[in-house]
Order: sequence, then structure tokens, then C-alpha cells
Amino acid sequence: MADLQTSLLARASVPAFRCPPGTKVHLLHLGVLRCDEGWFLQGSNASVGSCANPENKSRDLISLAALIDHPHAGLLLFETGCAEDLDVKWGAPLTDVFPRVQYDEEHKLPNAIKAAGYDIKDVKGVVFGHLHLDHAGGLEHFVGTDVPIYVHEEEFKHACWAAATGADAAVYLTDYLTLDKLNWKTFNDKQVDLFQGLTLHHAPGHTPGLCILQVNLDKDGTFIFTTDQYHVKENHTLRHPQGWLARDHTAWIRSSDMVERLQRLYNATLVYGHDLETAETLIKAKKFYE
Repeated sequence: MADLQTSLLARASVPAFRCPPGTKVHLLHLGVLRCDEGWFLQGSNASVGSCANPENKSRDLISLAALIDHPHAGLLLFETGCAEDLDVKWGAPLTDVFPRVQYDEEHKLPNAIKAAGYDIKDVKGVVFGHLHLDHAGGLEHFVGTDVPIYVHEEEFKHACWAAATGADAAVYLTDYLTLDKLNWKTFNDKQVDLFQGLTLHHAPGHTPGLCILQVNLDKDGTFIFTTDQYHVKENHTLRHPQGWLARDHTAWIRSSDMVERLQRLYNATLVYGHDLETAETLIKAKKFYE
């Protein structure tokens, strides 16, 4: 009965807050990174008295973006993945700590968009959950254009400060934070309905200005793109805290509570920031969601 009530409530949403009919969401596979599990799972690979030298487990992580064909707003992109040439844009030691182990022509952002039936030149807006280098590197394709770049004000300010001062330079890069060659559009709300059916929720913790994206689709229901609020499913399903990439743990817990409330309310499908298995399952299930 509880599941039925939740389902009915999700379908009974105010029409203006459901995406217009015809909205399509494509998940874009933009390659695979590999890293030590300790980066995203607290305590992973740590030695203990009974095992002083545990196996150092690593995991493959997807680089993911979402392409949203919205009848009113046009073609929108949620995050952009990494830059194309990591040897140049990242360099050592980042390419050694987070090596990209799968990256073919099909994984390049313009080609992934083309495979979905569109052209990157048709993108009318880029929406960011946060501006770390593995999520915002694809901004290189929008430099010098007037395409609006939507991001929370706290995230934009923190990214610029962190990159300029070196306070958190390893995760933000100055090359895509150009102030005069990108059309930045910031907001400072806890919740903003960007376009019909598309809502951004401020979820600080991993970064000060991180936002999750809620997409209320007409047929396939609500999707929540968590970006790196949850790197992998264990951050959510097991409430396993983030590892070395964590910044504000208390804020992350509070944001987790908010995400879980939204999931219950809307019976939402969660798409995690880097969980390869979850993303591949969704990509294989449907060409797009509507």
C-alpha cells in the first residue's frame, strides 16, 4: 500500500513541474577512469591489526553526462565530462592517480552527442552539478560561445578561489574557469526550477555549491542526477561516507537526508556520479528516457 501511495503521489505532481511531453533524456558515456577506492569510500584499503597490508582495491568509474531534449528550453547538457587531452589538461600526477582506461572516439563529447542524434552546436545551455575537472573539462567545447553555463553561485566562487589560490587546485583547473570567454549564469537558491520539470537542489558537502538535478519525466518518472553527492551506489545505499574526496562531512550527511526524502517522495531513479554498473544498466535498458 505504501508503494502504491508513493507512486500515486509522484504521478500527481503539479503539471507545471513535470517536463512537457516530448522531453527526452539521453545518458552519455564519456569514458572510464580508474582509481583507488579510498578516494570515494571512507576507510577503504585501510590497514588494521589483523591485516596490516590489505589488498589495495581500485575501481573503474564512468565519466557521465546527460543530454536533455526539452521542448521549451531546447537541447540542454548536464555536466560535460573530462577534457579530451588529459595529458595536456591534467598532466602528471593526476593522470597517474586517475588514469583514463577507456576512451575511444565514441566517448568524446561531440561524438556522444552526435550518436544520440544531435549536434553539440545545437546545445542551448549547460547545467552543472559542480565544477571539478572530471565534470567540467568538456567546457573546452563552449569557450567563445554565448551558450549559458548554469551553476550555483557558491560553486562558481569556490572553484575560482580554489583554482586561483591553489587551495584545492588538484580538482579545479583554471583553463575552463575563464571569466571572459564563457557565458556564466549563477543562482543562489536552495532550490531553483530552471525549466519546466527540471529542478536543481543545493546539496553541499562534496563541494560548497554542489547541486543535484531532479528531472520529472512524463512517462518514465522522476530521475535524480546526484553528480558527486554520491560517487558510487554504496555512498547512497549503504550510507558509506566519501573518502579522500570528501570536504564537509556534516553538510554531506544533511544533503544525503535531503536526497533520500526526494527519492521517497517521487519514487525517483537515482543516477550516481560515477557508478559504472548503474549507468551501463540504464544506458542498455533504453536509448533514451521520456
